[in-house]
Amino acid sequence: MDLYLIGYLMCVWLSSSRVLGGYPIWWSLALGQQYSSLGSQPILCGSIPGLVPKQLRFCRNYIEIMPSVAEGVKLGIQECQHQFRGRRWNCTTIKDNLAIFGPVLDKATRESAFVHAIASAGVAFAVTRSCAEGTSTMCGCDSHHKGPPGEGWKWGGCSEDAEFGVLVSREFADARENRPDARSAMNRHNNEAGRTTILDHMHLRCKCHGLSGSCEVKTCWWAQPDFRMLGDYLKDKYDSASEMVVEKHRESRGWVETLRVKYPFFKHPTERDLVYYEGSPNFCEPNPETGSFGTRDRVCNVSSHGIEGCDLLCCGRGHNTRTEKRKEKCHCIFHWCCYVSCQECVRVYDVHTCK
Repeated sequence: MDLYLIGYLMCVWLSSSRVLGGYPIWWSLALGQQYSSLGSQPILCGSIPGLVPKQLRFCRNYIEIMPSVAEGVKLGIQECQHQFRGRRWNCTTIKDNLAIFGPVLDKATRESAFVHAIASAGVAFAVTRSCAEGTSTMCGCDSHHKGPPGEGWKWGGCSEDAEFGVLVSREFADARENRPDARSAMNRHNNEAGRTTILDHMHLRCKCHGLSGSCEVKTCWWAQPDFRMLGDYLKDKYDSASEMVVEKHRESRGWVETLRVKYPFFKHPTERDLVYYEGSPNFCEPNPETGSFGTRDRVCNVSSHGIEGCDLLCCGRGHNTRTEKRKEKCHCIFHWCCYVSCQECVRVYDVHTCK
C-alpha cells in the first residue's frame, strides 16, 4: 500500500470519526465478528456499537431476531454495491471502521437516501424470510390476509409475514431517528420508503402437485419479491429522488425542522419516493472530507455512453487499456447419462481502467 493511499485512508478515518454522533454505526454489525454469534451470545448486545437505549432493549428482548437484522443490513449493503457498481460512487465500505461508508453518509444526499432505504428494506426482508423458514420461535407464517382462494388453486405453503418484518425494521432502524431535526425526518421517510417497497410487491407464489408434474392441485402462498427486484425499484427511486428544503418552526417542545419540496411545480414526493436536501459531490477525485475515493483505476466500459462508460466514469481524464488472459471452460459436451465434460480455453480480454 503506497503512502498516498495510507494518508488518504487516515484522513477518511479522521473525517468519519467526527460524524459518528448521528451516524447509524450499528450497521457495522453486519461486517463484524458479532454477526456470526449474536443468536447464541446475548451479552454481545452491549458490544454492538452505536445502539441507542431503545435498540439495546430490543436486542436483549428479541435476541433470536438479531442475526436476521444483521443479515438484512448485509443484504442491503451487497445490493447497494450491485446497483452502484458502474457509478462513480460504488457504495464502497471501509474495513475496520464504525462508519462503514465513511463520511459519504454525513450529508443528506441521494446516496444517503438510497442507503437508508435499502438497509431498512434489507432488515424487513431478512426478518420476514427467517420467520417463514422457522428459525425464530416468536414469529412464523402469515395467516391473517389469505382471503378466499382463486379458481383452480387453494391456500397452502407458508405465506411470508412481511408486516412483522416491517414492524421489526421500523422499531429497530428508526429508534435513533427521533430527533426534531431535518436529517432525522429525512432518514425516517427514506427508511419507510424502503420498507413500503416490500409490502407493495408481495405476490402469490404457487406450486403444482400431481402425477408426472401435472397440476391436479395447485397451492399458493404470499411471498416477498426477489431482493434484486427491490434494489432495482429503489435505484429508480434514487434517480428520481425529490430535492427538499429545510424549514424551522417552533412547537411546544422547541424548534423543529421539517422538509418541504424545493420545487413546488414538480410532483410532490409520496411515501414511496426518496427525498434528500443536500447535493452530492462528483466523486471524481479522492476527497477525505466527502468520503470520495475517486475513480482512478476503476474498470470502465469503453463501448458505453452511460455513467459506467469510460468518458463519464473517468471524469474526462481518459483511460488505460491492458490485455488480460483468463482460463474458461469451453467445448462442453453432455454425456448420457449424466455428466458434462469441458475443455479449458485461454481467452484474451481488453480491460479498460480510468487514469
